[in-house]
Amino acid sequence: MRSFADLAEFVDATGEHLGYSEWLEVTQEKVDQFAGATGDLQWIHVDPERAATGPFGGTIVHGYMTLALLPAMMRQIFEIENVELGVNFGLGKVRFPRPVPVGSRVRGGAELTSVREGPSGHLTAVRMTVEIEGEARAACVADTLSLFVGGKNLPVPAAR
Repeated sequence: MRSFADLAEFVDATGEHLGYSEWLEVTQEKVDQFAGATGDLQWIHVDPERAATGPFGGTIVHGYMTLALLPAMMRQIFEIENVELGVNFGLGKVRFPRPVPVGSRVRGGAELTSVREGPSGHLTAVRMTVEIEGEARAACVADTLSLFVGGKNLPVPAAR
């Protein structure tokens, strides 16, 4: 875990790789729970028998489930102290170059690619790369956007 004393210190890390999360096993039970919560019951995710004869040789993790793991991975990689508020602002480019077989272990790597100051705070872009243990190609590459407001040495913008 990399800890930044404040947002100014985080901004100074622009262009740096920030580290990796811990490995996480993605089980069929977790995939089934995600499928139930989202209504995405595609057989390649939830039917191990049928998926065994399918194009991937078994069930695979939903792409959106892989994406949904990013906030937890980011919390394991870095923290910014003395910030008033940080919120998800959205995503830039997202790609799923390789499917994640159910039962695999994945981890995320983070690179702070840009920071832009605006009237509402600092908009940061962190490129998250989800790796599959033992595989050369990434499962997901996503440019996450977060808005950080206020904090030590940084004024909180006036309400509009």
